Amino acid sequence: MTKRLYIKTYGCQMNVYDSARMADVLAPLGYQRTDAAEGADLVVLNTCHIREKAAEKVFSELGGIRRLKAARRRQGERMLIAVAGCVAQAEGEEILRRAPFVDIVVGPQAYHRLPELIARVPVAENGVVDTDFPVEPKFDFLPEAAAPQGVSAFLSVQEGCDKFCTFCVVPYTRGAEFSRPAGQVLAEARRLVCGGAREITLLGQNVNAYHGDAPKGGIWGLGALIRALAEIPGLERIRYTTSHPRDMDDELIAAHRDVSRLMPFLHLPVQSGSDHVLAAMNRRHRAADYRRTVERLRRARPDLALSSDFIVGFPGETDADFEATLRLVAETGFAQAFSFKYSPRPGTPAATARDQVPDAVKAERLAALQDLLHTQQVAFNEGAVGKVMPVLFEKPGRYSGQLVGRSPYMQSVHAEVEDGRIGEVLPVVIRAALPNSLSGELAIDNKPAPARQTA
Repeated sequence: MTKRLYIKTYGCQMNVYDSARMADVLAPLGYQRTDAAEGADLVVLNTCHIREKAAEKVFSELGGIRRLKAARRRQGERMLIAVAGCVAQAEGEEILRRAPFVDIVVGPQAYHRLPELIARVPVAENGVVDTDFPVEPKFDFLPEAAAPQGVSAFLSVQEGCDKFCTFCVVPYTRGAEFSRPAGQVLAEARRLVCGGAREITLLGQNVNAYHGDAPKGGIWGLGALIRALAEIPGLERIRYTTSHPRDMDDELIAAHRDVSRLMPFLHLPVQSGSDHVLAAMNRRHRAADYRRTVERLRRARPDLALSSDFIVGFPGETDADFEATLRLVAETGFAQAFSFKYSPRPGTPAATARDQVPDAVKAERLAALQDLLHTQQVAFNEGAVGKVMPVLFEKPGRYSGQLVGRSPYMQSVHAEVEDGRIGEVLPVVIRAALPNSLSGELAIDNKPAPARQTA
């Protein structure tokens, strides 16, 4: 009998990948994904602990699901509720204490055991918790068969982090760094391509720290893995995220130079432009190191565009520290970026630092930084106008006869293209840069089409 599975995913692309694999694990039990919690037989909240008050948001969401579960019970039906992901890992038994109607709490390293946990629910007195870090990696137990992800797919190649930045919970919720064997990654990539994927984004908390067992012995870094992936027929594009500046080695930089299928867009978080703040964050690099890495990357791939992460108002950040961040942004130039006010994460060293920055100061600094980043993003997008860009079309657009795709630089592009061309990379001449996307039309023989006449 078919059972309905609803998964709500919070946070990073890694969680998106994990949610898809949870569905694969549960498929042999008859579960099929649905788009709404109402009427679901199993509701999974796949949570993220990066943002402030993440746990409280989960408990708020659980309040509404509790009412759905009660309604199903009155109808003589059963709904199971599972909390998965990093909040589950961090909170554990506390979730069952505060929300005793939850049936399962499972960490991000244990979701391959979901069928077993579901079987234990009827005999459990107070719900089932599994937040262990198993000796055997979960990837060894995930089914090979997987539901197609579409034109653009995620593929987890590395998990965990050994860096221990003082603001970050990842080492505590995802564990130590682990890299999947390269042969296992290549096999999954081939299956994704057979399922229709034309672009694969390699995922990891520290993805460029990848050091997986090579198929014929030895160890591959991320650069070697990318070169092997580029040999897979039908795989048009390769991306990876998220990176650490300290792990951008010569081999990976050379891959940016040599592998045409590796897209010229890189997310490389710096967090701050101040050496004082970077040291307090335990980032293990200086601002000058970041600048040199960017210079080397751009020498290897002159058309490379960058994205980054920034935290403002970190404990002890002075006006001079913040000015150093603005200088780094102005000198480097970013196509897009993510920026946030520092917010304490329970259990991290920075959370107990005495020199916390007042929220009003954080807000003022964030506004100034975002204004500069927005100006750079607008300039980058406007620089695309008039150019012919290869666009991988992924889905129908808002209007009939329109498709939406991505440029090599992750910009959303919409153009008038027939539906049958989803999954193709087509040349598009960019006609306009809109606030959150680009608009264009198919180029003729890779040349810009004549501009349309207006009345």
